[in-house]
Amino acid sequence: MRGAVFAGTFDPVTNGHLDLMQRAIRMFDSLTVAVAERAEKGVIFTQAERVEMIREASSSLGRITVEPFAGLLVDFAKQRKIPILVRGLRFISDFEYEFQMALMNRRLHDEIETVFLMPSETYTYLNASLVKEIARYGGAIEGLVPPNVAARLRERLRQAR
Repeated sequence: MRGAVFAGTFDPVTNGHLDLMQRAIRMFDSLTVAVAERAEKGVIFTQAERVEMIREASSSLGRITVEPFAGLLVDFAKQRKIPILVRGLRFISDFEYEFQMALMNRRLHDEIETVFLMPSETYTYLNASLVKEIARYGGAIEGLVPPNVAARLRERLRQAR
């Protein structure tokens, strides 16, 4: 069985993330979505909340598990004997950072490979920070995030005011 790990902060999970999950699950027997702790990034949802939202949003995809993690992604993958990391590339500007990370991950654990996937052009511009900013100012986020996430994001931002 060939598995892969798709990792990120997912604060919040977007339809672009789900698009990449759908693409990855067509290529691999299983996909583990690894949700990074990353408190230093100023996340608005706890790691447990992000895990829960992704589980809800991806429940119809099948063959996906969602797990929290802290530390190095390659250590997480190695502990679970998952040899592939899936990373998304939206723009050429993403490539330099992702290439650097892939090379460092290879140096740390050379038996783990990185596969780059491009999202649908519909989601090329989309990222979680942009979604949060739009929601913060009352903009429409429907179509950018799953409905369960849109509701929770609006509620979280309302509570923060």
